[in-house]
Amino acid sequence: MKEELAICYTCTNENCFIKKHLHLEQMKQYVAKKHSFVCKKSHQFIIEGAPIHGLYFICKGKVKTVKTGINGREQIVRLTKNGDTIGFRGFGTSKRYLIGAYALEDTVLCNFSNETMMEILQNVPEFTYALMLFYADELNKSENNIRKIAHMNVRERIIDLLLYIHRKFGQTNGLIEIELSRKEIADFAGTTEEQAIRILSSLKKEALIKTVGKRIGLLALPKLQSEIMEHKYF
Repeated sequence: MKEELAICYTCTNENCFIKKHLHLEQMKQYVAKKHSFVCKKSHQFIIEGAPIHGLYFICKGKVKTVKTGINGREQIVRLTKNGDTIGFRGFGTSKRYLIGAYALEDTVLCNFSNETMMEILQNVPEFTYALMLFYADELNKSENNIRKIAHMNVRERIIDLLLYIHRKFGQTNGLIEIELSRKEIADFAGTTEEQAIRILSSLKKEALIKTVGKRIGLLALPKLQSEIMEHKYF
């Protein structure tokens, strides 16, 4: 991984949790201690079970976080983009990361050590409160995902994933702004690669989606939404 100079004061990423909840005058002593670097596409920067080395904030790029399941199979639990926080599961309560994380494209990451994060939390109440709300929101999302897995069939889970990445990353020139392999789609939806390929092929034949390599475009958003409306995906 290559060192990268990411300067908070001039950074244009307004979605960054640090920038949103630390005022510029509060930031100086903390951002001076951070470590920024570029993680190349497909490289892993958090190993599940490794000692916790603080929190990561995405300056620019996309990341998937994974959890090891039965027979060592990795389950994708989260997809993230500019401004998102990585490595928060287990932070403060565990000495080891509860997830692994890979860059989906060349990604610039900012890392704040355990010591720096604790210093911020103990000295900036507004930041601590914002992080508490963030944890509450993530817990709610996790509970909703458990409900989806329990009540949705495989086709519905694939559609739910497509709608999720459409909302999360947006669509330009008819294609969602993220590349996911069929295996990654299957891992996120909790199914096999063969089933994911079969369902995507069926959705293409029904003119609900189109594909260009690893990129997918949604052609009939209302129809896809209506298929899982009873689950209140939104």
